[in-house]
Amino acid sequence: MTVMKDIEPNTSEPNGTARAKLVELGTGAKIVRITAVIVIALGVGFFFVHRAKNEAEARLSDATSSETMEAPAVNIFTVTASPGTQSLRLPGETAAWNETAIYARVNGYVARWYADIGDNVTAGQTLALIDTPELDAELLAAKAKLNASIAQVAVKQARADFALTTDQRWRESPKGVVSDQERESKKAGSAEAIAELNSAHAQVMLQQADVDRLTALTQFKEVKAPFDGTIVQRQIDLGNLVTAGSTANTTSLYRLSEDSPMRIYVFAPQSAAPQLKPGTTAVITSTDQPGLRLNGKVARTARAINPASRTIRIEIDVPNTDRSLVPGMYVQTDFELTGGAPIQIPAAALLYRSGGPQVAVVDPTGAVSFRDVAIASDDGNVVSIGSGLSIGDKVALNLSSQIAAGAKVKPNADDTKSASAQKPVH
Repeated sequence: MTVMKDIEPNTSEPNGTARAKLVELGTGAKIVRITAVIVIALGVGFFFVHRAKNEAEARLSDATSSETMEAPAVNIFTVTASPGTQSLRLPGETAAWNETAIYARVNGYVARWYADIGDNVTAGQTLALIDTPELDAELLAAKAKLNASIAQVAVKQARADFALTTDQRWRESPKGVVSDQERESKKAGSAEAIAELNSAHAQVMLQQADVDRLTALTQFKEVKAPFDGTIVQRQIDLGNLVTAGSTANTTSLYRLSEDSPMRIYVFAPQSAAPQLKPGTTAVITSTDQPGLRLNGKVARTARAINPASRTIRIEIDVPNTDRSLVPGMYVQTDFELTGGAPIQIPAAALLYRSGGPQVAVVDPTGAVSFRDVAIASDDGNVVSIGSGLSIGDKVALNLSSQIAAGAKVKPNADDTKSASAQKPVH
């Protein structure tokens, strides 16, 4: 090869063509040898890669077979008797003790207003003043009519007195001096005068009633608070035209809310209705106010189940002297109920299937069997069971849907919790 590398084609020499052919033959042999080495290296690499892949698949298959044969681990707890009381947390909404919209009782214009939103007012306090020119004019006219009616009474009284004395003179006159017809005429005139006098008195009473009515209306120029509370809405300003009444076409002047004490409205599930009786204690808290904790009692219930939601309305009365609660707040209400079902399990133990709720009961050998249960109550975390389970049964939590009846499972090593222990603390 060294000799070939040293040979360079030289066309000037007589044998230059032969030397060029020798060089080309040496280069082709070198390419063939390199290609052979590459093919051999690729073959060796493919052999080792294929062998490693087969070994990995064999190990994975062995591990899968081992896991398949091994019973799955599940959380298991032992059913025990439920405690004497059961905690129940439900959402609630605050409502004012009394709340009303205040409308104008007279037509007019707002002359002044004294109370604004957020102000605490007392019963009888003046909130606004309404200028009523039309009402004032009507009252003056009614008083004038009353005075005229009183004057008419005086006239009618004089006529009645004169007619009475005339009748008496004609009745006492000797017979033959005046005729009987004249006596009867004077008697009828006296009766007519008395009737006119009575009519005048009635007219005075009617006019007096109209004056009293208009006078009473003038008292509504001052818009006053009907009870102690807080102004939550003000919908008037100076010069606004206001119309008397509370129809759909009229706007209220104020909205007044009495927020001490407060009502809490709670809609409880049908299952808890028998235990939520008047007098049941409740604790009110709020996530917006971590320090808020108020004690109250169930004051009244609707005593009827809403057919749409299957809930019963509960009302709780709580003190609110510091006005930490305002109407319309979202709060949590915690109840301690007694007399519930004797068995409670975590909600994670329930399996909802076409036939109804079930639980997976694990026997001493680890075999799983599915048992139908009847739910007495459900507060979201812990479920009270009316029938289907007994104290001492072992129930699996969060069981996979792939596990069939008769399959074997094994409990987790640290699984010692009971139903009550797995209930979250509020």
